Amino acid sequence: MTITNETAQIPVRLDFDDAAPGFSRAMARLDQAATAELDRAQIDPRLRELVRIRASQLNGCAYCIDMHTKDARAIGETEQRLYGLAAWPETPYFTARERAALAFTEAVTRLADTHVPDQAYSDVAAEFSGQEIAALVSLIVAINAWNAISVSTRAWVPGSYQP
Repeated sequence: MTITNETAQIPVRLDFDDAAPGFSRAMARLDQAATAELDRAQIDPRLRELVRIRASQLNGCAYCIDMHTKDARAIGETEQRLYGLAAWPETPYFTARERAALAFTEAVTRLADTHVPDQAYSDVAAEFSGQEIAALVSLIVAINAWNAISVSTRAWVPGSYQP
């Protein structure tokens, strides 16, 4: 087996921003609206990034994982928690509030399979107010939409994001 320093080239399938500029702008506005709801509900910015990263991990969105791990580190998230996020239920690094948000993120992201079980909703409702849950749903919907665009079109190259 030969090991080289070459990296794989993942070709862009479609320049989505160019092909659907109106929708791309609408997605940006949707993301801004979700962020406004998070601000209004005073959701910790580090938790926001954990939710974005976890949904992106589940959806296999390399660009969004790259982007949001950079953003998380920039606001003080630890490497240990970022590395442990993929196995969060098995780590001691997350609070009960964060665990509820991550479990809810997984249930909403896997909507077709889970239909968001009552237990996932009860757990998030035990830690978050109605306004906060609505803000989390807004965030989860927005990141899942970005992931769907990115994974299907490979519109953005992982590693190209600069915070």
